[in-house]
Amino acid sequence: MYSGNFKRGPRGSTGGSHGGSKPFAGGGSRFGRSTPTRSTSGHSPYNSHSSSGSTGGFSRSSTPYRGGGSSRPSFGGSRGGGRFGPPQRSFGRAGGKRFGGPAGQRIDISKFISKAVVTTEAVTQFVPEHKFGDFQIDERLKANILIKGYSLPTPIQDRIIPYILKGNDVVGIANTGTGKTAAFLVPLINKVLLSPVEQVLIVVPTRELALQIQDELKGFTKQMKLFSVCCVGGASIGRQISELRYKNNFIIGTPGRLKDLIERKNINLSQFKTVVLDEADRMLDMGFVNDMRYMMSRMPRPRHTLFFSATMSREIEGLIKEFLHEPVSVSVKTQDTSKNVDQDIIRIAQNTTKIDVLYDLLIKPEFAKVLVFGRTKHGVEKLSRVLEERGFKVASIHGNKNQSGRQRALAAFKEGKLQILVATDVAARGLDIVDVSHVINFDIPATYDDYVHRIGRTGRAGKTGKALTFVE
Repeated sequence: MYSGNFKRGPRGSTGGSHGGSKPFAGGGSRFGRSTPTRSTSGHSPYNSHSSSGSTGGFSRSSTPYRGGGSSRPSFGGSRGGGRFGPPQRSFGRAGGKRFGGPAGQRIDISKFISKAVVTTEAVTQFVPEHKFGDFQIDERLKANILIKGYSLPTPIQDRIIPYILKGNDVVGIANTGTGKTAAFLVPLINKVLLSPVEQVLIVVPTRELALQIQDELKGFTKQMKLFSVCCVGGASIGRQISELRYKNNFIIGTPGRLKDLIERKNINLSQFKTVVLDEADRMLDMGFVNDMRYMMSRMPRPRHTLFFSATMSREIEGLIKEFLHEPVSVSVKTQDTSKNVDQDIIRIAQNTTKIDVLYDLLIKPEFAKVLVFGRTKHGVEKLSRVLEERGFKVASIHGNKNQSGRQRALAAFKEGKLQILVATDVAARGLDIVDVSHVINFDIPATYDDYVHRIGRTGRAGKTGKALTFVE
């Protein structure tokens, strides 16, 4: 339970480092208030319902805010004081009192409130059956694994690599961040080294994940003269076509761009006898199922198919039966990602706006590396611009941004050059971003699964993270 009392004032009075003395208010700002001073009570502005039903306090000037009160949903309207810029810049409504996405799926807001589970008793540490040195793989590959700092396999690597080396079709069910990429790259690199004519297709839902896999692949294949190309939308298709004129051992891409290149006859799937479908559940959610079927139907049989997913639904089970032949299933689902994350809600009062509440959070020193999720591409870009105008080091990633821009933003955030990354759900799955201090759901996600994957960007590698969801 958190509460606080605030007055709007200049940025310089906060002691923060986001833009130095750049003014936040003073009458001339389109987005600030005209109150000339700012003071804080020393409390955090979070607010939520606790299980006991108590409420927190939050006020702007002298107007009381009650966490338990109801409020009409509004994304920045002038509800009794201040607004998110002129009317044309205000965010749209979130669909009445239904907390969920455009499809109208209702999510009980109590699911957004949970304390991280901290285990004080001794936990039995995972002891793998194998070491990387035990696997029957090329010595050069073993050396590169050691150079990358991998000593012992993770559970998914320990259990699934032996089956892939044997040539079995596999289904891997595991949380994101458990080492799935290396679990399929290591044995497939060895497969290509044993048979240089072998070509591997790796299909993933997002551009960022495709590029991340390619970077991992390059690290494992140093000095091996193996070649790869990344085929994703938002990047120059001409350059990809040029690279596809040469023999590539690995083609990594997103379904839409891969299908385009196949239809242009730049990729001949009859030459590919090994395929990886990574984050298959996310591809299903994103509507790529027909593209997956299109590609799989053009690949030879028998083939070697590796299928990875974070969840197992009836639809996923159907795809497994359709695409794979007598697969070995390996599930190493650990505790839910959300168990490592402190989760809370922030109710937006009638007399304030989401952007002002967000500002009051982001100026606090503990909000050092923050992922802010919005629902739409347009809304994410608009929010990023407004935060930048208010003096924050911020960038955005979304589907309307070209690939080089998305990569620059992601790299700057990973390297600590930015405090804030504002994103649509393209950043919610598969990406490995270390030390994210907070995830803020500026817009409520479309589904609870999307929520879980969003907050999974914090609380990684055994650390405790924090996730906050704005509720109107």
